[in-house]
Amino acid sequence: MSFDSITRIRRFNRAVVRETGVLDQSYLGRGRPLGPARVLHAIGPDGAELETVRHYLGLDKTLLSRFLKSLQDEGMLTLERDTTDGRKRIAQLTEAGRAEHTAYNALSDAQANAMLDRHHKAEALLDAMDLIASALGQDEITFVTVDPRSPDALYCLHAYYAELDRRIAIGFDVTQSADPDATDMMAPRGTFILAMSDGLPLGCVGLKGTDKGYGEIKRLWISPAARGLGLAKRLMLKMEQSARDLDIPLLRLDTNSKLGEAVKLYETNGWTQIERFNDDPYPDVFFEKAV
Repeated sequence: MSFDSITRIRRFNRAVVRETGVLDQSYLGRGRPLGPARVLHAIGPDGAELETVRHYLGLDKTLLSRFLKSLQDEGMLTLERDTTDGRKRIAQLTEAGRAEHTAYNALSDAQANAMLDRHHKAEALLDAMDLIASALGQDEITFVTVDPRSPDALYCLHAYYAELDRRIAIGFDVTQSADPDATDMMAPRGTFILAMSDGLPLGCVGLKGTDKGYGEIKRLWISPAARGLGLAKRLMLKMEQSARDLDIPLLRLDTNSKLGEAVKLYETNGWTQIERFNDDPYPDVFFEKAV
């Protein structure tokens, strides 16, 4: 890595420290440093198990205990034993703690809006933040099964449709495609999986159940901010396992040759190209794989 690259990274680190107030003794003017403030926010109004908080914030037990004690001394929270597992402790915000949580959220929202307002390319700034957060948090990405009609799923699907419309020569209109019914991508017929990073959906893939002796992989999409991290392959492997769990022995999929990275993914991961098996007007490349 060149000297210039190191300089740029250090400049970025200093800018983030200044902007976020990491070194402030009164973060957002509320009288406590960032560490205890982040713990209070991680506990949230519904409470949280301490090990969950510790893992989420990446804190060691000693530092978490110090922050918890300072918040207890302020009357911001209480600690209780988990009634179902005595080895675990649950943190609950007091009324004062919930009020402080609300105040932090309002101040943080205002700070974020001010940052965007003073930048003439706000969307580009957000895209850069997404890219950085995805790269730094790639080991914390989780996979969840959801209803394909849920808000997070629809966010991914709409982004997928918009990308197809940009990249396919004839454009893309989902109403003209072989759009699967949502219930065909839900148990017991199929499934729909999201890749999530700290509350933000980064990708999706669906498994459509059919009555034709095979299932269909549908709607594989990865956010531009998360591409190059191997996420598409991980989603496909999870979907293959889902097919096995649902006793679906054969999978098929279709794609468009303009999506070269998708074609390459299938070609290099055990999929065999086959003849057209549907009358959808948009795909022109077809694959299958026994699972």
